[in-house]
Amino acid sequence: MAIEVIKPGLATSVQDAGRPGYYHLGIPLSGALDQESYLLANLLVGNDEGAAAIECTLLGPELRFDAPAVVAVTGAQVVVRINGQEVPRYESFAVKADDKMSFDFMKAGARCFIAVAGGIDVPEVLGSRSTYGLGAFGGYQGRKLAAGDRLPVGTASVRTKAGRCAKAEWIPALTKEVSLRVLPGLYCHRLLQESVSSFFAETWTVGSEADRIGYRYKGGTPLQFKPRRPPFGAGDDPSNIVDAGYPYGSIQVPGGREPIILQRDAVSGGGYATIGAVISADMDRIAQMQPNNKAQFVMVDMAQALQARAERRQRINQMRSELAH
Repeated sequence: MAIEVIKPGLATSVQDAGRPGYYHLGIPLSGALDQESYLLANLLVGNDEGAAAIECTLLGPELRFDAPAVVAVTGAQVVVRINGQEVPRYESFAVKADDKMSFDFMKAGARCFIAVAGGIDVPEVLGSRSTYGLGAFGGYQGRKLAAGDRLPVGTASVRTKAGRCAKAEWIPALTKEVSLRVLPGLYCHRLLQESVSSFFAETWTVGSEADRIGYRYKGGTPLQFKPRRPPFGAGDDPSNIVDAGYPYGSIQVPGGREPIILQRDAVSGGGYATIGAVISADMDRIAQMQPNNKAQFVMVDMAQALQARAERRQRINQMRSELAH
């Protein structure tokens, strides 16, 4: 079977769990920006956890199914319709041949995930079906979806069934203001102490330049770096360094003006100081932030970051266990 794209939406692409193992070659993780919502969508339809799904941003697509299928939609708060009739989110449901799926605007959250039993069966590139737009490979022809595209769907698992529901505690709270826990980074020492304090004390606003490469935040006091003579190989911008690697989730502040949190399609290194990194347990929250949503950064230590990761793993293991049958 295949899914026809009638209208592509704003920024719709094929994503899976990601493409680890190539960061040293400059190829980023890619994959679903909200990994937990993506995983839950696959579990609801009985897919393998790494099956490719459709990621939608702010404005969902209009799709037509050319054969019966079982589908689930997770992530952003949005009305999902089949042939004009509303269907539930966070619950697997059946569609018939020629059924059309459409979406209203996302009321809260920025991304939703459409999993189809069998997964989107595009070719693997470097072990993943995820779209990497900057590299123009993976996913469907290495790009966002366009009207007229036809997405092949694989064979559904014997675990597939309609009516499988997510528990309420698995559904994320999508608020317009979030707290993001941050580990101070290698170059945080380059900031004046008053700038470190203001960065963590103030509320920052998501800018319109928020995508799969990075999320830019505005509205806080510009950060001041300690005066120094730039080392050989670094530029004159106060935030410049001799090139270093950029961890996923790291925060750079070009010119000290607007923090940018690097996302799953960001480059793997460059010449801006990274003052910290959002902990892995909170990266899904960023994926669901719309422009003009607010964030406050909260400093944590490694023990707190590891505890948050363990709690997230425990929640995911509960999903796996309870949706396995």
